[in-house]
Amino acid sequence: MNLFDVYPLFPVEIIRGRGCRVYDKQGVEYLDLYGGHAVISVGHAHPEYVKAISDQVAQLGFYSNSVVNGLQRQFAERLGKVCGYDDYSLFLVNSGAEANENAIKLASFHNGRNKVLAFRHAFHGRTTGAVKVTDIPKYIAPVNEGMQVTFVDLNDIDAVRAELSQGGYSSVILEGIQGVGGIQLPTDGFLRQLRAVCDEFDVVLILDEIQSGYGRSGRFFAHQYAGIKADLITVAKGICNGFPMSAVLIGPQFTPVYGQLGTTFGGNHLGCAGAIAVLDIIEREKLVENAARVGSFLLEELKKTDGIKEVRGRGLMIGIEFEQPIKEIRSKLLFEQHVFTGVAGLNTIRLLPPLCLSQADAEEFLVRFKKCF
Repeated sequence: MNLFDVYPLFPVEIIRGRGCRVYDKQGVEYLDLYGGHAVISVGHAHPEYVKAISDQVAQLGFYSNSVVNGLQRQFAERLGKVCGYDDYSLFLVNSGAEANENAIKLASFHNGRNKVLAFRHAFHGRTTGAVKVTDIPKYIAPVNEGMQVTFVDLNDIDAVRAELSQGGYSSVILEGIQGVGGIQLPTDGFLRQLRAVCDEFDVVLILDEIQSGYGRSGRFFAHQYAGIKADLITVAKGICNGFPMSAVLIGPQFTPVYGQLGTTFGGNHLGCAGAIAVLDIIEREKLVENAARVGSFLLEELKKTDGIKEVRGRGLMIGIEFEQPIKEIRSKLLFEQHVFTGVAGLNTIRLLPPLCLSQADAEEFLVRFKKCF
């Protein structure tokens, strides 16, 4: 049996990692400025994380959600305190798309409406509901066409108001920072206005912090720069440093109804043990603060680099846009300079390194990056 061919793959097989470095089968070391697509939050093979996962799987890796799981409650309490949403509830699932699916559905259950407002260039996942609010036509199959979704431009509050005033909208969903869309930031002023307009029309505000959350922006959630609170927040990626896990943070105005939401694997013992360890490491090693500090350094230095059209981002979520396609530059980075990066569209390199990226690592990246011009 062959693997179904859905990704164009670089001919590199990574077999181990440590911190912000990964190594291939030939022992070649790479500087990881991609973090496995923003997933590696506390660094590859962090000893404390490895111990937590190993100890838990030796005791109990999984049991169903039909019984009490004290690790779930422990994680929910810790996460609420760390992120500032301690009056919210937590629903644990497995992937970012699944978290967004459940958030959209929960909003619709809450107010009985079926229309969703999303933003151009958004990416929220590839499953049926999540892909419907994703503005990338090639991801949308005919079966996805049923849900009523309208797209407007990011940061255009007049367009938002005009749509919501027509009625029937259940929710508005947007990313804390658009990732696949090219590291596009909603302005703080727009987020504050959006919060007010959603309140005015009694529409649920969903913040997708799957890529921009968990400290990556230099705040725990990117929308916290604007000083607002969302009704529902979705998280995944860095929540468990590589173990499949995601969550929906649910505001106190939502009433749980048995049967509306459910999951087999979500919030399992192994994932919760790893997620608790991730929070411990983030707090003790001050990784949110590190992301803000090292990210600011990278942004400023990149802006001084010739040949770049624009640099955008916050913290360790950075987009480097060029006038020309970046395929050749990215290839040189990987095969000549041994640096992993991501992409967003044809012209933008995306940096999503582990949050433990040091100043020295950042300086080393800049030296290697400039050699590609």
